[in-house]
Amino acid sequence: MVVGSALHELSAPQLIEGYRRREFSPVEVARAVLGHVERWEHHLCALYLLRPESVLEQARAAEARWMRGGQLGPLDGVPVTIKDNIATAGDPLPLGTAATDPTPAMADAPPAARMREAGAVILAKTTMPDYGMLSSGLSSFHKLARNPWDLSKTPGGSSSGAGAAAAAGYGPLHIGTDIGGSLRLPAGWCGIFTLKPSLGRIPIDPPYTGRVAGPMTRTVADAALMMQALSRPDARDSMSLPPQDIDWHAFDRGADKLKGLRIGLLLDAGCGLRVESEVRMAVEAAARLFERAGAVVAPMQPFMTQAMLDGMDHFWRMRSHVDLKALAPDAKARVLPYIQQWADSVAGMGGEAVFRAAHQFHLTRVAAVNACRAFDYVISPVSPVPAFPAELPSPTNDPLRPLEHIGFTVPFNMSEQPAASVNCGYTESGLPIGLQVVGQRFDDLGVLQVARAFEHIREPQRPWPQPPSEALHHVD
Repeated sequence: MVVGSALHELSAPQLIEGYRRREFSPVEVARAVLGHVERWEHHLCALYLLRPESVLEQARAAEARWMRGGQLGPLDGVPVTIKDNIATAGDPLPLGTAATDPTPAMADAPPAARMREAGAVILAKTTMPDYGMLSSGLSSFHKLARNPWDLSKTPGGSSSGAGAAAAAGYGPLHIGTDIGGSLRLPAGWCGIFTLKPSLGRIPIDPPYTGRVAGPMTRTVADAALMMQALSRPDARDSMSLPPQDIDWHAFDRGADKLKGLRIGLLLDAGCGLRVESEVRMAVEAAARLFERAGAVVAPMQPFMTQAMLDGMDHFWRMRSHVDLKALAPDAKARVLPYIQQWADSVAGMGGEAVFRAAHQFHLTRVAAVNACRAFDYVISPVSPVPAFPAELPSPTNDPLRPLEHIGFTVPFNMSEQPAASVNCGYTESGLPIGLQVVGQRFDDLGVLQVARAFEHIREPQRPWPQPPSEALHHVD
C-alpha cells in the first residue's frame, strides 16, 4: 500500500496488489469508498442507485474469492461505477430524463457484463443529462451534477457523474460513453484520464454511429487495466471489431515512446467557439514538452468546417425530434425545455435538408482521416473553454448553437479513431485543462502509450479535490 494514501484513493493495480498481499480486503475498500462518497455526494450529485448493502455483499463475495485464491478476473474486488445509460440487469434505465418509464433492464449491457465477469464491485450508476444530449450535468431526472474542483462549475457531460466521481475519488474505475465528446469533455474539465476507443473496440449495446463506451480514471494505468476486460468480444454489438490480442500491459513505454514521433498540433478546430487563451497556452506548453522528449511537432491546419458541425447538429436534432414526437404529451413535457426547443427547431425540415445534414458525418470522417494521415498522433485541446457554470446546459446557453464546444472532439467519433483526454494544466482559477491525444484507427494501445508518456513528462499535478469540510480542515 502507498504510505499515507486512503484506501479510496488507491489505483486499481494498487488495490489488486494489496488484496494479493492481504494488506486489506475488498470489504475494507468498499467501506472506505462508501464513507468517502457519503462525505462528497450531497455536494456532487454524481451517483444514481447507490445501494451500500449491495456494494458490501459484492465485496464480501470478492473477499471470499481472494481468500481461497479463485479470483474471477483482473478487477476482482475493485470498485467501479457505470453510467446511467449502460444497462445493468434489474435496474431502470432512465437515460437521464424524467420522460422514460422505470421498466428494469432485462440484462447487463456489454460493458457492465464485462465488469461483473472480471469481479469488479459495482458501486453505483452515474448521472447524466437528458438522453445524453448535453455536455453538462443538467438533467430532468437526476439532481444537478457538479465539478469537485469548483462546485459552481459543471463536470461536463454527458458522462457527468462519472467524471465527477473519478475526480472526487469514488474508487478508481468508472465507465462512460461518448458520441461527440461525452467521455473527453468531462475528463478534460475534471482533470482525469479517459480513452474514447476506436469504434467497436469496446462492444456496446445498442450500437450507433460514433457511439462508444470507455474507461474514465485518474491514471492511464487504471484505464489500461480496465481495457483488459472491456475490450472482450460481445456478439450483441453488430459494429464491434474482431477480437484482437492486445497487450494492454504494455501501456507504459516511458517517455522514450515519444522519440521520433510525428505529432500534429491542432489549435484551431475550424468551427465553433474560439479557443480561450489559458487553454491555448496549456496545450502549447504540452507541445513543447513533447518536443523536448524527442517528438517532431508540426502545426496542423483545421479540417472541420462550421457546415460540418451544423450538419451533424441538425441531424441529431431531427433524430431527437422524432424520438420526442413518439412520447406521450405529458412525458415529452418532462424533458428539459432546452432539449425540447433544440429538437423541435427542425420540425419543418425537409427530406433533402436532412440528407444534406447527414452527409456531413461522412465529410467529417473523410476530412479527419486525411488530416491525420501525415502524423503518428495528433494533440489538441479537448475543449476550447474550461468548465462553465453548472446550471447551464451548454457553454453558449443557446439551444440553436448548442455544439460550439465539440469541434475538437466530434470528428474523431466519426472517423472511428481512438482519442484520449489527459490533464495538461490548470486555469488561473484552478480549473483543469484537458489535452486530447488522437491516434490512427485501431491504435488504441498507442494512444495509451503516448498519454502515459505525457504523464511522465508533464508538470506535477495538483492534489485531488477534497469534500468541502475536509478541504477547510486541511487549510487549518
